Amino acid sequence: MNTTDISVQGMTCGHCVASVTEELQEIGNVTDVTVDLNAGGVSPVTITHEGPLDEAAVRAAVDEAGYSLA
Repeated sequence: MNTTDISVQGMTCGHCVASVTEELQEIGNVTDVTVDLNAGGVSPVTITHEGPLDEAAVRAAVDEAGYSLA
């Protein structure tokens, strides 16, 4: 297993966390997503995955959820 840390800007509540988590978990080799919510600021996110993680897919998933990488 590998982990990748990203920072997501703009999440404010549990619904935001659920949206980002759901989108990231749709990436093929992602096995787990952990979000440490910093409401209104930059929230650290740890993605656990098997094999390489496509950076473009991560960016697209976060965008689809309505947020941006910090």
